[in-house]
Amino acid sequence: MNDLLVMARIADRRCAFRADHVQSVIELGSITPIPCAPDFVAGITALRSQALTVIDCRQAIGVDRVELKSDHRAVVVSVEGYSYALVVDAIEDVTTGLEQTDDVAGGYGEMWARIASGMVETPTGPALLIDLSALIAGPDEFGIAV
Repeated sequence: MNDLLVMARIADRRCAFRADHVQSVIELGSITPIPCAPDFVAGITALRSQALTVIDCRQAIGVDRVELKSDHRAVVVSVEGYSYALVVDAIEDVTTGLEQTDDVAGGYGEMWARIASGMVETPTGPALLIDLSALIAGPDEFGIAV
């Protein structure tokens, strides 16, 4: 594989984002709520005069929400021309994938299988490779209650 990966933690799982899909990692400033938005959309924030939709990754997957802090870091990505700040529990590192992506092993549950495009081996162990479109779609589209 040898692709660069941005490693993060979401709900106690090691997750990987392809680095070529990541624009930056930022410290979140203030988040403005969006009326009538789904629960997994925390609101909007600004990055260099650009509006970013803030996605709570835990809720987008279907696990319990944690209180967002104003100093929390987020992964900035662009999907289909829209920019998003993905709130994760922690940013770990940038590393390389060692092998081809494998299928997601059993035991992770439907909510993880839905947003992972596979498992990738890294120098620090395996991680779920995140499908950005599935993550940003949130749980409601797939009938998962949060």
